[in-house]
Amino acid sequence: MKPNLLLLRRLAIGAAALALVAAVAFVFLRTGPLAPIKVTVVQASEGRLNPAIFGIGTVEARRAWMVGPTVAGRVLRVTADVGDAVKAGQLLAEIDPVDLEQRLAALDASLARADSARQGAQAQVSDAVARRALAAANTRRNQDLARQNFISAGALDTRLQEQASADAGLQAAQANLAGAGQDLTRLKAERAGLAQQRGNLRLLAPADAVVTSRDAEAGSTVVAGQAVLRLMDPASLWVRLRVDQGRSSGLTAGLKGDIVLRSQPQTAVPGQVARVELLADAVTEERIAQVAFTHMPPGISIGEMAEVTLQLPATAPALLLPNASVVRQQGQTGVWRLVNDKPEFAPVQLGISSPDGQVQVLKGLNKDDRVIVYSEKALKAGARVKQVDALVKTGATP
Repeated sequence: MKPNLLLLRRLAIGAAALALVAAVAFVFLRTGPLAPIKVTVVQASEGRLNPAIFGIGTVEARRAWMVGPTVAGRVLRVTADVGDAVKAGQLLAEIDPVDLEQRLAALDASLARADSARQGAQAQVSDAVARRALAAANTRRNQDLARQNFISAGALDTRLQEQASADAGLQAAQANLAGAGQDLTRLKAERAGLAQQRGNLRLLAPADAVVTSRDAEAGSTVVAGQAVLRLMDPASLWVRLRVDQGRSSGLTAGLKGDIVLRSQPQTAVPGQVARVELLADAVTEERIAQVAFTHMPPGISIGEMAEVTLQLPATAPALLLPNASVVRQQGQTGVWRLVNDKPEFAPVQLGISSPDGQVQVLKGLNKDDRVIVYSEKALKAGARVKQVDALVKTGATP
C-alpha cells in the first residue's frame, strides 16, 4: 500500500506542476509580454473632405497714423488723450514755435516795404514813359524843321540825344519795377515757407480716428519724425494671419472663415481674406494674409491674438482614413494594414487633410482595406494582434 500511496502523491504533484506551467503559459500568452498587441481598426472608405486652413494671427489696424513734427522741437501742449475719438483737422498737439512768430512779423514788414518799392518803381516807369513820349514828340518836330532848314543839325542831334536818354530811362525804370516785383515774389515765398513751418508745428488729425497712444507730454523734446500721438481707424481692424507654408494650399483672397478672438473664445466671428501678402516669412516658414471682419465685434483690442479657420471647397471623392493611422517607417509614410489578421506596412501617398482628423489616401490602399489606427505598443510586420473597440491603456502609439 505504501508504494501505491507514494505513486499517487507523485502523480498529484506532477499534475499540479503541469497545471501551474499551463497557467503561467496562459498568462504569458494572454496578458504578458507574449500576448497579442491590442489594436483598433478602421475600414478605408470613400468620401469627400471639407478641408480648411487654420492659423494664428493678431488684430491690427489697416489704417493707422503716427502724428509728429517734421523738425525737432519742444512740445508746447497735447490736447488729445488715449481713447479719444478725433475728427479730421482737429488740433491734437502743438510744438513750441520759438521765434517763428517774430520772423513772420519781420517778413510781413519786409513785404510791405517791398510793395512800396514796387509802387515807387511803377511811378518811375510812368514818369519815364511820359518823358520818352515828350522826347519823341520834340524829335519829330525838330526833324520836320531840320528838313526845312529852319534849325541846325546840332539842334536836331540834341533832340535825338534827349530821346535816347528818355528810352534808356524807361528801360531802367522798367528794370527797377521788375526787380521790385522779384523781391516781392521772393519775400512772399519766404513767408509762405515760414508759415508752412509754423503750420507744421500744429499737429492736426489726418482723418477721423481714435487715439491709441500718447508718446510725448508737454515740455518734452522730440526729434523730426518722432510720434507724439498714434491714431488708428477703428473701422479698419483686421487680423494679420500667419499660416504654415506646407498647409497653405488654396489660400487666396475672398476665402471666408471664422475668427475666434482670445478674449471671446466661445464666439466665432465671420471674416473674409482681404489680401494675401506676396512676401512670406522665410524664418518661420509661414505665409501671411490679412483677414477682415465681416461684422466688427464689440470690445476688440489691437494686438489681441485670434484663431482663424478658413473654409476651402469640398474635395472630389477619395479614400479617407484618420490622420492617427498614418506612421513613418524607414523614411516612408504609410499605414499598418491588416492582411490575414497580421499587420503589414503599406506605403501610401496622402492628399489633403481636414480639421476633423481625416486625410485623403491617393495611392497605396484599396477600398475596404482594414487599417490599424491605434496600438498599445509599436508594431512589427507579422506581429500577433488583437482587435478591440478601444484601448484602455493610455499613451498608446499609432
